[in-house]
Amino acid sequence: MARTIIAPPFVHKTAGYSHAVQAGNTLYIAGQVAVDPEGNAVGEGDIEAQVAQVWQNLKSILGFAGGTVEDIVKITVFTTDIAYRPAIAAARDLAFPNGRYPASTFLVVKGLARPELLVEIEAIAVLDA
Repeated sequence: MARTIIAPPFVHKTAGYSHAVQAGNTLYIAGQVAVDPEGNAVGEGDIEAQVAQVWQNLKSILGFAGGTVEDIVKITVFTTDIAYRPAIAAARDLAFPNGRYPASTFLVVKGLARPELLVEIEAIAVLDA
């Protein structure tokens, strides 16, 4: 099966990984963090700003691949503090206003790739053929 690297020009550059890989009609999106297109962290210490940027990155990648948030079938959420769960859930509710949520795993971890990052979300989407 052919695989296609998805590298939108309006999401930060990656080093050593791809933002997403499409295999058939399945899109595997790497964990997205609160980093803007220039590579700067967004919302240091502000979980609401960070999770909003994460969802913006996810939507941008999905759109570039021809999909939408509605195509997401699974997310994995990593956060550095369980206290952030309400803000993360609120942002998820905005992303899925119809209440049709994907399967989800929520993990609290000791840290993420950069110390200022508070949340990371990876996703799997199934795109229309």
